[in-house]
Amino acid sequence: MEFESNWQERYKDMVRTPKLAVRQIHSGQRVFIGTGCGEPTELVNEMTARAGELADVEIIQLFTKGDALYAQKKFADSFTVNSFFIGQNVRGVIQEGLGSYTPMLLSNIPHLFNTGRLPLDVALIQVTPPDKNGKVNLGISVDIVKSAIENASLIIAQVNPRMPWTLGDSCIDIFDIDILVPSDVPLIEKEEEPLNEASRAIGRNVASLVPDGATIQFGLGRMPGFGRIPHAPIEFLREKKDLGIHSEIITDSVIDLIESGAVTGARKSFDRGRIVVSFCMGTRRLYDYVDNNPLFCFRPTEYVNDSMVISQQTKMIAINMGMEIDLTGQVSTDSYEGKFYSGFGGMVDFNRGAARSKDGRTIVVIPSTDINGSRTRVVTQLSPGTGVTITRGTIHFVVTEYGIAYLYGKSIQERVMALISIAHPKFREQLCREAVEAHFIRPDMGEIGNKFLLPSDETMKSTLLLDDGSQINFRSVRPTDEPSMRDLVYDLSQETIYYRFMSQQSKFTHQQIQNFVYIDHRKDVAIVGTVPEAHGEDIICVGRYYLDERTNRAEVAFVIRDEWQNRGIGSHVFKLLANIAKRNGITGFTAEVLRDNQRMRTIFNHSDFKVTHSIEGGVYSFVMDF
Repeated sequence: MEFESNWQERYKDMVRTPKLAVRQIHSGQRVFIGTGCGEPTELVNEMTARAGELADVEIIQLFTKGDALYAQKKFADSFTVNSFFIGQNVRGVIQEGLGSYTPMLLSNIPHLFNTGRLPLDVALIQVTPPDKNGKVNLGISVDIVKSAIENASLIIAQVNPRMPWTLGDSCIDIFDIDILVPSDVPLIEKEEEPLNEASRAIGRNVASLVPDGATIQFGLGRMPGFGRIPHAPIEFLREKKDLGIHSEIITDSVIDLIESGAVTGARKSFDRGRIVVSFCMGTRRLYDYVDNNPLFCFRPTEYVNDSMVISQQTKMIAINMGMEIDLTGQVSTDSYEGKFYSGFGGMVDFNRGAARSKDGRTIVVIPSTDINGSRTRVVTQLSPGTGVTITRGTIHFVVTEYGIAYLYGKSIQERVMALISIAHPKFREQLCREAVEAHFIRPDMGEIGNKFLLPSDETMKSTLLLDDGSQINFRSVRPTDEPSMRDLVYDLSQETIYYRFMSQQSKFTHQQIQNFVYIDHRKDVAIVGTVPEAHGEDIICVGRYYLDERTNRAEVAFVIRDEWQNRGIGSHVFKLLANIAKRNGITGFTAEVLRDNQRMRTIFNHSDFKVTHSIEGGVYSFVMDF
């Protein structure tokens, strides 16, 4: 971008030094500070230096990445922080009650300004030098800054040639500014905090939920020691195709994703081929990358975070971080252990939009424990004083380093067991006991502990009426099925055993029998078909799938007692397992089938799914996408 070379002379009546400029700030005023790494640091420092001359100045900010010296306790009489998002630099003063937090959907903040409900006296912003048409650019921070400019009584702009010129809706006329302060200083840079192993495992799990052609939002959340968890999936998305991005924030990590070829935006419903963002935060590498780059479209928050706009994208995937989740599915993001910690960010906006998107998904990422591993973040009840950001009625996917829980439309009992299954293993037994005490699950489930997790029978129940009038009842496997399971496997013919287990084994260990009945609610789903007998019931078939969390596909297998084969039971079991898998958000099935097992191959080939297969060494490998 070619700037006006003699702009300081051309607009000399508007030009001031930083010290003279901030003398226009007076006690009792409300002062807005530009967002994130776009903060006008020289203006902020000069304002802070006037602390002894000022009283009761209210600082309004989304969040800033500078030192925030105005937030020190010694300046409490001069400056009061009122932040829409609690960053590390103001967390202490707010938690001590010397500053304020305004809980607000990011998309609604401009409305506060526009309606005068939160009037602004002064806006301190940072822009590029003007071009020959008298336009300046907001660069890396458009977000709520543009609305602040439109509503503040006095606009003071730090004019910095190091600010990149971003494309989209990021320009304002120089005469919309009152005071220009020339300043050639480095922009704030933030290196990405390395992800720990838990965050990378979360990222890998999330990536399995992102289909080709999806449009993705990466949330604002960051957790010390874990890094920026909503951005963790980026590392694992590089093999995807035609991804789009519509997100309030991007960081340096998006560059590698773009350069991998995964991001084209070719399948976006609108803003096709463009990465839509409201601000970016990173290093000079990112700032140079977005400079005058037509791939990027920087737009204000009222567009980027509008849930109606978001919902119009097909396959919109919203990835946001929670601080804590209870077993009923309530998520907190702005508070933890009863203290205000961060903020809503764009979580609610994107959760609403993605939920209404065609084939969209909302994903909450949360590590299973705190950084020390001493406290579970999957809790029976939220900590006292902790607020609810996402209600139990609108939750979809929850992802920890231990797996994926799909809660949408699930009963309390179902979601309790699903969430316990992705909690840290050392807390699962405790959570089971507490869930019984809270009457979330049946008392007999309290003994489950770490051994297995049992889903509600209601989700697994089905019946099949055969041509001869026999009725088969299907349900989830139970711990009490161990004797009947032993009878089943020892009653199978050698041919059936060979087809199911691909071996000629004639005996099964006690541990093997236990493994058939002790299951994990989502990763190891197992159903049995039973017929009534005088002693109760006999198990005549077992169907099971085993989830591979790396691919979000499950390996499926089932076995039927010999005298019940060729009667349609296998097809019914397969459909039942598929319905359960789809309810749990699983992408598809895989299976290994011997060449001679014609019946099983026929069931898979005649399914309603997209089926591909290959053969090697007499074994067919099937992939079935739902």
